[in-house]
Amino acid sequence: DTEGLLRIKEENQKHYRRAQRHQEKKEKIQRHNRKLGDLVEKKTYDLKTQYEHLANLRRTHILELTSVIFPIEEVKTSMRDPADMSSESDNAMTSSTVSKLAEARRTTYLSGRWVCDDHNGDTSISITGPWITLPNNGDYSAYYNWVEEKKTTQGPDTEHNNPAYTISAALCYATQLVNTLSLILDVNLPKKLCNRQVERFCGENLSKHRFTRAVKKLNANILHLCFSQHVNLDLLHPLHTLRNLMYLVSPDTENLGR
Repeated sequence: DTEGLLRIKEENQKHYRRAQRHQEKKEKIQRHNRKLGDLVEKKTYDLKTQYEHLANLRRTHILELTSVIFPIEEVKTSMRDPADMSSESDNAMTSSTVSKLAEARRTTYLSGRWVCDDHNGDTSISITGPWITLPNNGDYSAYYNWVEEKKTTQGPDTEHNNPAYTISAALCYATQLVNTLSLILDVNLPKKLCNRQVERFCGENLSKHRFTRAVKKLNANILHLCFSQHVNLDLLHPLHTLRNLMYLVSPDTENLGR
């Protein structure tokens, strides 16, 4: 029994020495983990700082781009509210008729359904200049109606103020701006609109189907960029091409460049 007790004591001493070595290794690993944690925390802070710096650079480039090359602004129109004009011409007109006229003014028949548009007739959004605008309600039917008319009309087109020209030019500029923004922001667009397809807006007379398809792609890309920059969803409308772009590149957009 005495010899067995001595053997057990020797084994316990070996285990104790081994436990001490394991404890030293454990403390060494813990010190190493603390150093790594401090390093990761520092690297994370540096990365966050670089992200903020990159966002500020992107924001600066975008604001320069939209102030020098592609300025987008709201243009006031001189169109008067028909409710006001009618009330001036007929003092006996009832308030219900005035309200119905005002409601009719804010309603547009688009693609087989009635669309409510609060901005219709009040303002329009221009790009690269006040003479290149798009309808607020997203109704670009003037373009493909003009294309259909051109098919049946012979001779050169001398009507330089045709709204189809401003619509095609505005969509062309908007597509170029969206492609440039995607490069600056490093955001992949869901719909492909290459430069060759961009030139079609101004270089070809697109059919209604091809024109509508290209516009839908452009609107989808604009909304995708707006979502990536956390633009207020209450401001966006699927059909308001330039207005959505204006909200995206506005200096008031807090997350622009993220």
